[in-house]
Amino acid sequence: MQVRRDMRHFTAGAQVAEDVRARLQAALLAAPSVGLMQPLRVLRITDPALRERLAATVDEERMRTAQAMGPRAAEFLALKVEGVRECAELWALVLAPDDGTLFGRRTLASEMAWCSAGAAVQNLWLAARAENLGLGWVSLFEPGDLRRLLSLPVGAAPLGLLCIGPVDRFYETPMLIQQQWRQARPVSAVFTENSWEPSWNTGSCATPEHLPLG
Repeated sequence: MQVRRDMRHFTAGAQVAEDVRARLQAALLAAPSVGLMQPLRVLRITDPALRERLAATVDEERMRTAQAMGPRAAEFLALKVEGVRECAELWALVLAPDDGTLFGRRTLASEMAWCSAGAAVQNLWLAARAENLGLGWVSLFEPGDLRRLLSLPVGAAPLGLLCIGPVDRFYETPMLIQQQWRQARPVSAVFTENSWEPSWNTGSCATPEHLPLG
């Protein structure tokens, strides 16, 4: 778990063996899922033209995100934020339309579906690292654009593009820490007992992304 990395740099032209891909798929399906709903669906992108259209959509959102960064726009644009064009495998993550599952999610229907999907991706991430493969979860896109490009049905929600494949090396520390974009929170900033910690109120401090580097 400590060496899992969100990878953005991939070895161009590499491939993932079929038996390795099967193990990754099995790892994703072995994840815990509320009510065993397993709401995640995966579209393996093998059409080069479709991959390029998806990459262009990510490029567009990257520019919109940079514009929203204010004084850190140029710094953001200097970051390598995805590997859609270079990765060996590109998988589109989609949340299936609600199938009516009630067990464990009657009061938090959509939230529990999202949690189940996240648990599956974490399984996949750890399995990929065990196979010495990098994985990066790309969320830079307008959902409507992916719905159109992937011809998704009503009620289906795109969650991300997973870039998977061999890498020349893994980052020694998470890349956003390495690039001084932001710092990870220590245990003391996440855990408390019995009641909410007032310092966690986001309205009381600036977003770390908008703070100047010290």
